Amino acid sequence: MNTPDEPSTTGDQAGASRATLFVRGRVQGVGFRWWTRSRALELGLVGHARNMRDGRVEVVAQGDRDAIDRLEELLREDPSTAGRPGEVETVVRQDGDARPGVEGFVER
Repeated sequence: MNTPDEPSTTGDQAGASRATLFVRGRVQGVGFRWWTRSRALELGLVGHARNMRDGRVEVVAQGDRDAIDRLEELLREDPSTAGRPGEVETVVRQDGDARPGVEGFVER
């Protein structure tokens, strides 16, 4: 297990899952990517959150499938019990294979 000062390398672990979540709503310019990054790190996930030109946020999360499922629940829940900023209308999930070499969780 990683200590708080060590970067997570979940992307290199056998059995890791990956999901891309496209989040639509009022999710840009409200601290949504920062909040998503914080939740992902708490869950031990690696990946990124980035604004898309069409107003959505793309969240790519990689790691334990249960942790990815929990992140998706936090993104979807209404009302948010975790202080999620903005307003989420829809979340579309695409599952894929984990990619090696992914470290940390960043805002793009």
